[in-house]
Amino acid sequence: MKLTINARNMSVTPAITQRIEKKTATMSRYLWPETELQVKMRKEKDDRRVVEITVPMGKNVILRSEASAEDNLFLAIDQALAKMERQIRKHRTKLGKNLREEAFSEVPEYIEDEPAEDEDRKVVRRKSFPVRPMSVEDAAIEMELLGHSFFVFVNIDTDRTNVLYLRKDGNLGLLEPEA
Repeated sequence: MKLTINARNMSVTPAITQRIEKKTATMSRYLWPETELQVKMRKEKDDRRVVEITVPMGKNVILRSEASAEDNLFLAIDQALAKMERQIRKHRTKLGKNLREEAFSEVPEYIEDEPAEDEDRKVVRRKSFPVRPMSVEDAAIEMELLGHSFFVFVNIDTDRTNVLYLRKDGNLGLLEPEA
């Protein structure tokens, strides 16, 4: 497993690096040796420490966890790594039987842009991601693994972009745009 640690508005001390390496050692049994685990840390203006962990798990599967703590970086690191370990274990056990061997070999490109400015409501985060054809059932599994309330995908049956979302009643909704 390859570990990349980045920090913004703070420095990465050897103690921080050692803590992350120690905590990620248990995750290595669930990951391929060439899997890259990206840890991004930042200090915000209100002294809040935010830790974001991203793990590309293969073809169009990106696991992500984020945690924050007031003025305690080690607590945020522990919380984010615990969330990530649960996601990785769930992903490997739930989909491991159904996925082909080559499903974990290709890593999608993950791009994050800087925020755009506007007057009232602002776009505070912008992401680009690859979209691949899949069934509605596969999209539901991917959405659950990512822990998001919606998922954008190309429907394999209609060959059109769809949005799957989690409704307030716990069921799923599907948006199918018309031309």
